[in-house]
Amino acid sequence: MTPERYIRQTILKEFGPEAQQKLTQSKVLVVGAGGLGAPVLTYLNAMGVGTLGIVDSDVVSLSNLHRQVLYNESDLGSPKVTITAEKLKSQNSDTTIITYEMDLVVGNALELLVPYDLIIDASDNFPTRYLVNDACVILNKPFIYGALHGFEGQVSTFNYQGGPTYRCLFPNMPEAHEVPNCNEHGVLGILPGIVGNLQALEAVKVLTGVGEPLAGKLLLFDGLTTSFQKINFSAHPENLKPAVLQDSYDFGCNLAMQSIESATFEALLDREKLQIVDVRTVAEYSQFHLEGSLNIPLDELENRSDAIAVSQPVYFLCQSGVRSQKAIIAFQKHQPNATLINVTGGINKLQVYAAKY
Repeated sequence: MTPERYIRQTILKEFGPEAQQKLTQSKVLVVGAGGLGAPVLTYLNAMGVGTLGIVDSDVVSLSNLHRQVLYNESDLGSPKVTITAEKLKSQNSDTTIITYEMDLVVGNALELLVPYDLIIDASDNFPTRYLVNDACVILNKPFIYGALHGFEGQVSTFNYQGGPTYRCLFPNMPEAHEVPNCNEHGVLGILPGIVGNLQALEAVKVLTGVGEPLAGKLLLFDGLTTSFQKINFSAHPENLKPAVLQDSYDFGCNLAMQSIESATFEALLDREKLQIVDVRTVAEYSQFHLEGSLNIPLDELENRSDAIAVSQPVYFLCQSGVRSQKAIIAFQKHQPNATLINVTGGINKLQVYAAKY
């Protein structure tokens, strides 16, 4: 550690060299290298956290750039973890950067989390969030939560020194149809920077013992009024000690759902004609779509279901793979014998899309 590099924070009497040394010795895993992950990683790296792990399977797309400020136009189509590691190393060569180009799933969660002192959830979906929570409780590791919607954000610190977990605040995963989607509802570009920096601040407090983390408190931020609100919540003993991870953290995990990886799906497209139902909005479909696909927006699916030929396999597609899961869950309840297949990762993961955007 070079003392001069961190002098502006070590001269703070409440912080000092002791807190800086704690940062240097800390290992933090950040799940997600998108809108929240970018400011979290940038500031923890700049402030001297010794080891940063990054979990993300996505590539940089054009629609990321308004809020994911680690990336440039020249990075389009490249893996986020690769670009992030390069930029963090150029920012602070003393940091150990470990990348995991994969999704966090039941099969790898515990193994990935074990080496780290603190986990930061910078994901954008409920299944990952509940998986992070349960794995952290099993391993007795604190994690920092952040979430975004439109002009609003949330931050809290869970499982800290015996404090409440995510399930103490939100006991059960919402149904798929209850979950808002950023592709439809959007998020103001600057909001992830505000919320992500608050997550980074919480991480520094937990790692150093300086200040009071948001344990048992949910911080709400309203960007339109620039106002903050804190909500207190308590721990529930039944949520503090899960014995094992669930078998699945997917929406509608009680229903059988087939899926296909993007590369396999594109290879199949080259060989045969598939029945593809694109459940994005009309506006999204008009910007880019696969030739021959049928556009039935998710909110119109129930009224237009007769346009789908259930006598042959149906490949459901959306921008990221979330709405297509919702579509399958809704459609399967009425057509339980139909062959319904979700395209994992959606259009964002298709090479034909990455090459164009």
